Amino acid sequence: MTHGNLLGPDPTLLPAREEPTARLAGGEDPAAVVAAYPDFSAAWAQLAEGALERGEVVAAYAYARTGYHRGLDQLRGSGWKGFGPVPWSHEPNRGFLRAVGALARAAQRIDEVHEYDRCRELLADCDPEALIELDL
Repeated sequence: MTHGNLLGPDPTLLPAREEPTARLAGGEDPAAVVAAYPDFSAAWAQLAEGALERGEVVAAYAYARTGYHRGLDQLRGSGWKGFGPVPWSHEPNRGFLRAVGALARAAQRIDEVHEYDRCRELLADCDPEALIELDL
């Protein structure tokens, strides 16, 4: 049997957000979801990912940065001190992690190497599985 770092912090698990999650899952425009729930990182991440697909890199960067910052606020509110596990396997964490991934991709496309590297490092620190799932 293997054990993780027994002295490290417990994983941070964001609370489920049933209403905005259901609205996104139902196909509602993520901009409408953001307008109703401006702190919902998953909607910001979806906006960023869509903008990246359309080649709108500057908009993607702005959407992703907003989702990242709103997610940081929620993580801190859940006891995160800026380090420690934020598991990809916990669905409510994925909006934040996806926003960080989208920010990394947008930063890479505008040759902001430091930001790209910083985002990848943050994802690796939160959960290396996120790097794999986000193909970074």
